[in-house]
Amino acid sequence: MKAGYLFLLSRVPFLSVMILPYLLGALLAARSLRIFKWPVFFLGLSGAVLVQLIAHYSGEVYDLKEDRLSAGLEKNSFSGGSQVVVKNLVLPGQVKNLLHAAVLLALTCGLILQFYLKTGIWTLTLGFSGIACAYFYSRPPLRLVSRGIGEALIAYAFGWLSVNSGFYLQTSYFSNLPFLVSLPVALSVVNIILINEFPDYPADCLAVKRNLLVRAGKKKGADFYFLFALLTPAAFLAALAGGLPLVSVVFYLPVMVFSMFLSARILKGGYNNRGELERLCAGTILVNLGTTLSCILGVFLVK
Repeated sequence: MKAGYLFLLSRVPFLSVMILPYLLGALLAARSLRIFKWPVFFLGLSGAVLVQLIAHYSGEVYDLKEDRLSAGLEKNSFSGGSQVVVKNLVLPGQVKNLLHAAVLLALTCGLILQFYLKTGIWTLTLGFSGIACAYFYSRPPLRLVSRGIGEALIAYAFGWLSVNSGFYLQTSYFSNLPFLVSLPVALSVVNIILINEFPDYPADCLAVKRNLLVRAGKKKGADFYFLFALLTPAAFLAALAGGLPLVSVVFYLPVMVFSMFLSARILKGGYNNRGELERLCAGTILVNLGTTLSCILGVFLVK
């Protein structure tokens, strides 16, 4: 397989959505314990990235019908998969091999972390939960994305799990602060999934992919987006009350203003314009990354 095709299949730029929350959790642990275990950090980060790759590869194989339909309908740069398999540049069997290799490597990371690096009794449980969410998000027979809970599970895996795993692997215990800090990250991740369902909406309807937007419709979907956008700063305030450094607000305020701007555009029907919808998809990713970075900078700057 050509390296360029592997890059596209892996959607490398989007791995930041998992990497930054994991880094945030690890930094919270370092601030708490005044120590940082580099081998644990890098092996845990590898496991976290592998979980996201599992989700990507699983989608490429098991969302193939929808991705083919989307290519001829309203697909944009943030929807419809990488199109590498749709265009027959890579065979589905090759992607399945990548999927199984990613699962095996993720499990190996978990085993080493728990039994060699002694990161705590919950290490494998955390890893298994992430792998299960990623693997069965698109894959039958569970196909969680079509059961009305896919968005919630992505919020768990890319929000709560990523932050709290970064913390737990360093400390071997859970704490209130990473739990609270993970909430705005998780809520902003939900909006990434939701807005990316808009360009896929016609294809998902034809394929009977019963995700949140297909179930709710575009107008109610816009209302849900606005609701999650409102809940995110509320969760950020809760994190501040729980111990997130106050300086984080300085970085988060422009992110919040930008998020409200995106919400206003969506409520006004901006999703009906393909060009604007693509910009809304990009902006929503920036809101998620900006939310996480605000927390990271706040933690990093406070001694």
